[in-house]
Amino acid sequence: MASVGTVDADGIEVRVSSPDRVIFEATSHTPEVTKLMVAQYFASVGDGLMRALRDRPTALERWTKGVRPGMKLATGPFDRDADAFYQKRVPKGAPEYVETTQITFPSGRTADEIVPTVLAAPVWAAHMGTLTFHPWPVRSSDVDRPDELRIDLDPQPGTSFSDAVRVAGVARELLSDLGMTGYCKTSGNRGVHVFVRIEPRWEFLDVRHAAIAFGRELEKRDDGVTTAWWKEERGARIFVDYNQNCRDRTIASAYSLRPLPGAPVSMPMSWEALSQVTDPATLNLFTVPPMLAEYGDAWAGIDEVAHSLQPLLDLWDAHPVELNFPPDHPKMPGEPPRVQPSKKVAAHWDEAGNRIED
Repeated sequence: MASVGTVDADGIEVRVSSPDRVIFEATSHTPEVTKLMVAQYFASVGDGLMRALRDRPTALERWTKGVRPGMKLATGPFDRDADAFYQKRVPKGAPEYVETTQITFPSGRTADEIVPTVLAAPVWAAHMGTLTFHPWPVRSSDVDRPDELRIDLDPQPGTSFSDAVRVAGVARELLSDLGMTGYCKTSGNRGVHVFVRIEPRWEFLDVRHAAIAFGRELEKRDDGVTTAWWKEERGARIFVDYNQNCRDRTIASAYSLRPLPGAPVSMPMSWEALSQVTDPATLNLFTVPPMLAEYGDAWAGIDEVAHSLQPLLDLWDAHPVELNFPPDHPKMPGEPPRVQPSKKVAAHWDEAGNRIED
């Protein structure tokens, strides 16, 4: 009979099948990580993890076979040979404590997605092979109005984590000038994320426009920043991925594990602590729980203030020039042509960015 482990998640015993399955292989600086250890990790960072997930529709990034070199994450319906995938609909047979809410995709289709309300839910997700949680920037009480602005600082080739940290510091100053407080975390890889709680008064498109306006202001303050959607135009700069604020676009949550050697964590930090990090891989499944126990959650106060988005929307209104949407979104009014600049033939497009058929 196959072995089964259990994990106590705030008084709920969660069953974990195949507890000895190796999820992360040992590295030069970390031992191997089993499936049970992943579930125990999520339980150990429960307060911070639930602060990031509670009442939010959440997609699960499931690596049921573990993480190995060369393994691939499915990013679309045609990636049938992938080793890992996003679970956007609640799996059949989920326990009663796993609650759901209905969300609407850009296509207009709907789905019942998991909404963690108790710690047992993400621990159960670990039993299902989940390493990374992707919460929407909304609460289940209003799934169409975000309560979070997300600033994703994504290093491009020729830049480093240290560059992302530097730009994050500039972003902090800009937010302060706008009367807003941002909370930073490592992405778990090379990037930095900055989250700002906002009043849930605006729709996704408004929040995306606010992110574009923020990115443009950041470009003015640091020439190592870009909002260029096409990779060929970004250069060796930090890309502000404004489209992470679109409907159904999500960012790895605080305290999520990332599918990289050594089980790195997307780690919330104080601004001072972030400025001293040189290698984000040192923030991993083994080091984060004792850090959290000693210093507490750097995001403990994130829900205390919800800011108005108006200062950024005023900046957008001063320069309301639309940028490209993700390819899975419908073509939007004012959007530039969805073709790489180097492949664009001017005669094939009208002034509104619509293709002129031959």
